Amino acid sequence: MESFRWPRWVTIAAVLLLAGIAAVVSYSHMYELALRHGEPEWRASLFPLSVDGMIVGASMTLLSDARHGRKDGLLPWALLIMGSGASLAANVAVADPTMWSRIIHAWPSFALIGAYELLMREFRTAARSVRTASAARDQSLRAEEEEAQGSGASESGEVADLQTVHDPGSGPGEMLALSPFQDRAWQWALEQQRETGRLPSGKEIAAHFGRKERWGRLVKQRGQREGVLAKVG
Repeated sequence: MESFRWPRWVTIAAVLLLAGIAAVVSYSHMYELALRHGEPEWRASLFPLSVDGMIVGASMTLLSDARHGRKDGLLPWALLIMGSGASLAANVAVADPTMWSRIIHAWPSFALIGAYELLMREFRTAARSVRTASAARDQSLRAEEEEAQGSGASESGEVADLQTVHDPGSGPGEMLALSPFQDRAWQWALEQQRETGRLPSGKEIAAHFGRKERWGRLVKQRGQREGVLAKVG
């Protein structure tokens, strides 16, 4: 597991370093642009934050959508594209009117947007993985609950089968008779005893007839008691 995690952490560290460098250069370009167009220093210092803040807000919304399994909305993507375009345009606007100057001034904004999106992609992938694992766990729990309910129904059937038939002439303290299915299980146990010289355990009786161990033990106890009563009689 660790061998798969370290490339991811290296990628995140590299992206953060790249984003930090690009953010400083891009901020200075947008700050300079605001000053050139007559904005006071305090407003010029806030202008880059408003542009990059839109990118961050849109990306975090997309991350939240991925974490909660929602479909990506149109508005976050539109704001992300508009913020990225504004950042790129502001950086190019302060460049000299030459091709290389414009490329150099555009690169920090492009690098910042690309690095930040790579970082958000890592987080969105992790969020989807967590959501998928959570969904699989919930499905497993539901399957276990259904299995437990089915087991409960089966056990109820066994309890019903263990309910023996009263002899109308017997008293309340006298032994109850085996049901037909219990008697079949007991006869099988007696056959095994004749063949192997050993009476099967309650667990073995239950396993042979697809029942719970408790059912097999009660069949064995009841059969042995009936056998004792028959000898006494």
